[in-house]
Amino acid sequence: MQEMVIYGVSFDMVGKQPIVLLKTREGNKFLPIWIGHPEAAAILMKLQGANTPRPMTHDLMNEMLSELEVACTRVSVTELKENTFYASITLQLDGKEMEIDSRPSDALALAVRTSAPIFAAQEVIDESAIEFEHEVEDQEEVVEKFKDFLDNVSPEDFLGGTGEGRG
Repeated sequence: MQEMVIYGVSFDMVGKQPIVLLKTREGNKFLPIWIGHPEAAAILMKLQGANTPRPMTHDLMNEMLSELEVACTRVSVTELKENTFYASITLQLDGKEMEIDSRPSDALALAVRTSAPIFAAQEVIDESAIEFEHEVEDQEEVVEKFKDFLDNVSPEDFLGGTGEGRG
């Protein structure tokens, strides 16, 4: 497992599908995961500090966990199987940890609300990550390079190319 950070949310130029872009904390590898529009909005809203008048689903999950004194200790993108990403949410209650199966988008939307660290399995990174040749400090530069990559990649390069919604 490698620790990741959410680097941004972009859009597939062809299908206009949202893509969350995870970056390895150490190194220069980026993991694109296609997600749904509601989950992209939930992630972006929290990253941008926006609030809604009423709690959205992931805010509700966070509030419920908090009220029940359950801590979200980490989220992990665990595997890529048949072109679908899988994730888990690790919760802790009274010193006992449990893993809950999740879509990556829901796990990430919860992670940004709980400040839980994000991890990805090494096999997922090896299979699906994009590595830029030199260290990139400017987020806009990475997004532009990623958009260039998306403009030139074919769906076959992703064995179906629609991310977590493929399963």
